[in-house]
Amino acid sequence: MKIECHIIQNFPPNCLNRDDTNSPKDCEFGGVRRARISSQCFKRAVRDAFAQHQSFSPKLRAVRTKRIVEHVVNLVTAKGRAPEDAKRGIVTLLTQVDLKLGKDRGDDKTAYLLFLPERKIAHLATILDENWDALLSAAQQAHATRQAASAEDAAAEPNAKGKAKTKSKSKDTVELPKELKASVESLLKDSRETPEIALFGRMIADCPDWNVEAACQVAQALSTHRLSMEFDFFTAVDDLKKDTESGSDMMGTVQFNSACFYRYAVVDCDGLQENLGGSAQADLCKATVEAFLQAFVHARPTGKQNSMAAHTLPSLVLVTVRRSGEPLSLANAFVKPVTVHKADEDLEKLSTVAMRDHFAKLSRMYPEGLSAVYACSLDDVDWDSAAITPLQTVAEVIKKACGHIGTESRAA
Repeated sequence: MKIECHIIQNFPPNCLNRDDTNSPKDCEFGGVRRARISSQCFKRAVRDAFAQHQSFSPKLRAVRTKRIVEHVVNLVTAKGRAPEDAKRGIVTLLTQVDLKLGKDRGDDKTAYLLFLPERKIAHLATILDENWDALLSAAQQAHATRQAASAEDAAAEPNAKGKAKTKSKSKDTVELPKELKASVESLLKDSRETPEIALFGRMIADCPDWNVEAACQVAQALSTHRLSMEFDFFTAVDDLKKDTESGSDMMGTVQFNSACFYRYAVVDCDGLQENLGGSAQADLCKATVEAFLQAFVHARPTGKQNSMAAHTLPSLVLVTVRRSGEPLSLANAFVKPVTVHKADEDLEKLSTVAMRDHFAKLSRMYPEGLSAVYACSLDDVDWDSAAITPLQTVAEVIKKACGHIGTESRAA
């Protein structure tokens, strides 16, 4: 079963999600430029909403970080261990399970962001503490191996072209006890009962068997209308400037826009439950979908919010329940850009009506697997033509949709 969330949300002047030139992201859709907010930006905002609303207990939360070494060192140091020894121990432990650190030898960060259950990092610190002597011995042996390799490289004779011979690879050849390596690999691989990883997935190129297929997909948010990019010219005055001096002490420009967005996400409930640990996690699966929908509705990117405060909530939340079949975005409702022609017309309502009409056509053409549709809107809209059940609050929409989880037959 799949649950989809379709949102219409209008933002006042903002620069919520910037590109490499510090400008709001945009793209072309339907032959015209559109404002855009990336899916990664909204996923981050959803995870921030999880934390803000305390959607899950701390033992169910995940951490996405390159700083696992620093975090573990802090945990072990709190138990009375020496920081430098703790660092050598955890670095040895991670490299022995094929997790790469930064290119520079002194870099404490991993080569890529790791998405891990937070409770597993605490457990990793416990393993380091319990195997302290063995890990420090392995770290010393690895250091000796690197020193020998460096000495060998320094003594290498130049080749015929006057260049030094190829440097020997200083790969650490120290092996930890198999039982210890196996326990660490099993610990870090296991992501069950971790909603964020179950929803958004995990990919580690060096350890492909640790990968988790995401049960949730989030679309790039697109403006329902043609983009009009604008510039804000700003100045700043020095508080300690003398009254006899004129002018500002800083000036510049920043791009911004104001746009009404169509947002879309879909959750594969069967895949989510499997990621969480199977049928035994049916209750956690339902709670995760509820938390995700609530967070997705309230998620707002943080870019330039201190200077623009674009804090608005959706004017429409529409949720579809599909017992089978493929998910269907309604983005094509806006292939023809929504345009306000009259002074009394409302861009949000026009976008809502366009989406409703497109959904009605799409569901008539592809009715397979559609089980229920619920909507909540600020605008007075006739939903009968699209066979949509209107409700008063977003909370009701989420509750009704999630009530189907566990009652619908699992898709083949």
